[in-house]
Amino acid sequence: MLPKEGILSRRHQGNADSGWIILDLGDIVVHIFSPEQRKFYALEEMWEKAYTIVKIL
Repeated sequence: MLPKEGILSRRHQGNADSGWIILDLGDIVVHIFSPEQRKFYALEEMWEKAYTIVKIL
């Protein structure tokens, strides 16, 4: 879907089996976590003072 909009992924790492996928879209980096990885890294706690742009549950 992103290529249709002219957005190309520069790089990506991980897969569904790893529990963590990183997409480098140039100006934006997307991290997708499994619930287990999300709990382990607790990034919300580390970045709790940061401004949330989009949160998808």
